[in-house]
Amino acid sequence: MKLHYFSLSGHAHRAHLFLSLLGIDHEIINVDFANGANRSPEFLKLNPFGQVPVLEDGDFVISDSIAIMVYAAKKVGATEWLPETPEDAAKVQQWLSVAAGQIAYGPCAARLLTVFDVPFDADEVIERAHGILKLIEDRLSANDWIALAHPTVADIALYSYIANAPEGNVDLSAYANVRRWLTRIEALPGFVPFEQTNAGLRVAS
Repeated sequence: MKLHYFSLSGHAHRAHLFLSLLGIDHEIINVDFANGANRSPEFLKLNPFGQVPVLEDGDFVISDSIAIMVYAAKKVGATEWLPETPEDAAKVQQWLSVAAGQIAYGPCAARLLTVFDVPFDADEVIERAHGILKLIEDRLSANDWIALAHPTVADIALYSYIANAPEGNVDLSAYANVRRWLTRIEALPGFVPFEQTNAGLRVAS
């Protein structure tokens, strides 16, 4: 497999992290966003949206981080990560929707503002971030993992942008359960870290 990647993209990181946790060998192909490689005709053939990640598995090409994660789990039969039973599958899916919704419009958006100068309203996106973090904090008060009694693709889909939320001026200090959950994910065999920047609350003093 080949994963087209950008090291500062949380979407790309979650795909890379999940492939690594599954033990799937894959080649990382770094896309030079600074020089517009994501807008080249060659790349747009892979993903007309010009976004990473993109996964190539032989002749099969799929973009969108969550779609890549689902494909990878199905490819290797990782039902512990992506369950097949209706009840457990639904529990995981509802948190995948959170990753694509509240996380994208909260912690992800806050970080896009500080790291990439995307013109969002800082107060609005930080408020959204704390809104979803409070819900996740409550969820983790009686659960080690977000969807089931063990780690699933849902945990990995949420991880990257929450871990680097401080780069978007989203303070995690009030969320002890969330911080312990991040540590549990980081202890999983095959974990790979998400590159950090000196943005937001991580500005070098």
